[in-house]
Amino acid sequence: MIKSMTGFGRASEEINGYVISVEIKSVNHRYFEFNCRLPRQYGFAEEKLKSYINSRVSRGKVDCFLSVEALNTEAADVVVNNTLASAYVKALKELEANYDLKCDYGASSISRYPDVFVVKKADEDEELLWSYIKKVASDAVDKFIDMRTREGEKLKTDVRSRAFAILDNVAFVEIRSPETVKEYNEKLRERVHELIGDVSLDESRIIQEVAILADKVAVAEETVRLRSHIEQLLSFLESEEPIGRKMDFLVQEINREANTIGSKASDVEIARRVVDIKAEVEKIREQIQNIE
Repeated sequence: MIKSMTGFGRASEEINGYVISVEIKSVNHRYFEFNCRLPRQYGFAEEKLKSYINSRVSRGKVDCFLSVEALNTEAADVVVNNTLASAYVKALKELEANYDLKCDYGASSISRYPDVFVVKKADEDEELLWSYIKKVASDAVDKFIDMRTREGEKLKTDVRSRAFAILDNVAFVEIRSPETVKEYNEKLRERVHELIGDVSLDESRIIQEVAILADKVAVAEETVRLRSHIEQLLSFLESEEPIGRKMDFLVQEINREANTIGSKASDVEIARRVVDIKAEVEKIREQIQNIE
């Protein structure tokens, strides 16, 4: 099942006195990259979240946001950081003395400075709390993967249509290539007649020249490999495993065969079809950059 690397999922739930919210979003990335924002006191959950999400998501730049609100306020206490508060008061008095400023600060003013108040919470059971967080995270990841899957279906449809467009152009090249050799044979004979008139032609020489051209413009091997690559690409689209990186490599091989056919082409129509093939290959390459 094809999945996009772009996705979003959010879940929130109240569990045993905690309101827990988990939000996950991701964009394209060659590998799995994880960034998490969460309250400092719940930092223990970061690695656990990374490991859990990575067990279900293999590629993408994933941003995770965790919020935990404890509804039981009795389990928390706010105390004054007296050492820091004294330092702030001392610094304010120094400003007052040095710059002849009016003393207009009070307890409410001092309390606004960073870390004057310290929130102390009762020890929490981390494993129990992680079980709550994981439950909410699981719901968020389900929604996240569901969105990735829906986006993946759109990518799959687009890539399939472009793959079949390439096959149509390959079929034209396979039919047209032998015709170019026949046309060359006829034009060569006409040209020789123009130059030497009714004098009998050296058939062996004509056959040799045509054979040389046929060898130069032969693209049967390339079209066979191209068809094989497209067949493999289509099979990847039905895979249940992450195949974005494999498809990226395969598209390089498809492009290489198209370039070889283009370098051999001595016919305008074939050259145009090669341009069409390469255009479709480039569009496929752009799409698979977003496939997990």
